[in-house]
Amino acid sequence: MDAEFNSVAQSFNLYPETLGPCRMREEATIRRGRYRVTRFDQIEHGCLSDVGVRRSHNQDNYAVQLAVDDEGWKTRGHLFLVADGMGAHAVGEKASEQAAHIIPHIYQKHATQGPVPGLRKAFVEANASIHSCGQLNREFEGMGTTGTALLLRPDGAWVGHVGDSRCYRIRNGIIEQLSYDHSLVWEYARLQHIDPDEVEDVPSNVIHRCLGPEPLVQVDVEGPHDIQPGDVFLLCSDGLSGPVSDAEMGAVVSVLPPAEACRFLVDLANLRGGPDNITAIVVRVLRSAEATPKPPSAKSASIPLPWWSLALLAGTLCAVVAAGFISQGWTAAATPTLGLAVLCVVGGLVGLGIHYRYEQTRPEEETQRPPAVPHRKRGCKIERPLLDRLVKALKTLQQMANDNGWKPDWSQYDESQQKAQELLTSGDVSGAFREYCRAMLPLTRALQESRNKEEVFRPVWDKTR
Repeated sequence: MDAEFNSVAQSFNLYPETLGPCRMREEATIRRGRYRVTRFDQIEHGCLSDVGVRRSHNQDNYAVQLAVDDEGWKTRGHLFLVADGMGAHAVGEKASEQAAHIIPHIYQKHATQGPVPGLRKAFVEANASIHSCGQLNREFEGMGTTGTALLLRPDGAWVGHVGDSRCYRIRNGIIEQLSYDHSLVWEYARLQHIDPDEVEDVPSNVIHRCLGPEPLVQVDVEGPHDIQPGDVFLLCSDGLSGPVSDAEMGAVVSVLPPAEACRFLVDLANLRGGPDNITAIVVRVLRSAEATPKPPSAKSASIPLPWWSLALLAGTLCAVVAAGFISQGWTAAATPTLGLAVLCVVGGLVGLGIHYRYEQTRPEEETQRPPAVPHRKRGCKIERPLLDRLVKALKTLQQMANDNGWKPDWSQYDESQQKAQELLTSGDVSGAFREYCRAMLPLTRALQESRNKEEVFRPVWDKTR
């Protein structure tokens, strides 16, 4: 059985890594004329967490907190979170569970302050709670968890992040990693100016930052990344990003609805051995009429002057006029004009002082921020070589099902196969890829059921020390 499993895993090498590292600069804000998500219901999502093949229990957790109306969308937005726990016994599960509960709750309390302080306070409080729990019980010593949050708001997408769970954006055949792995591999790659995939002789599973072990933690909050209709965001633990490449993940989520994409990606990771817990959240921005771009008009392009600037300008003009009256000897007209000039200047200076104080105490998220930069990108466009690899893997799975007497839903398999062949005949490679993915789902389910019957898991907390 293991030999057959390895053969199908090797055959399902869908997408070779052919593109090198690349950093891409994006505009930091959604400006006039750019796409904009205007309603809370323009987003759909799917989520799934799985124990994997090799682990006895699931230490991953996730959370989804959606705005229920347009007011909630404007003030709080949609929050998605993945947490991957670590530690002996069940403490990793406890740590990730705390993060999944505390971060959305605390963000909700501070959301009106803006995305940066709201996310940062949520992560800091979660870290403090997990650390305190670890200090109170010797059995919980060393408990920790990663935490990666995606916050979607009208001003764009924000990422709050600690650890190596990832957040991606997929758009127009490109998958961009929006989060930075806090791992030894990524730090070494940064110092050497190379792609993390090129790093050798450095442990790939060692992270240098997570929630829990230390009383204080540095939280990365990056954004806003712009949002366009058709964008797909993916959050996942390393149980998915390890066995499955960025390009493969991008190809799958670009064609399948969120729930189906989550199921297919989890099954694919298990097909590759499932060495860790697997969690995936897929968020798709819908293509709606309200989210289409509108060219800026001449009127909207003009920026009105603030009132205090107009007051200072009016005072200056009145002073000039008063000076002209005085030069002509018209004292009666010059006196009230000069008085009006003084009033305008004093009012403008007061307004300028108020504006200066406001700028000094302005919330962090309202100040100008540098453009948000994805940390790397890969091509994930669906082309014929990728499709051929998928078909080859599908045939291998079908043969295994027949040889081992599995009982998948053959009607679903046949229906998806027929649709895929029709789409391929018409030249729709992406559509054919989607249907072949759907044809594989009943086979991967049957494979998992077969392996589960043979596998005996022994919980790590039952072992004697």
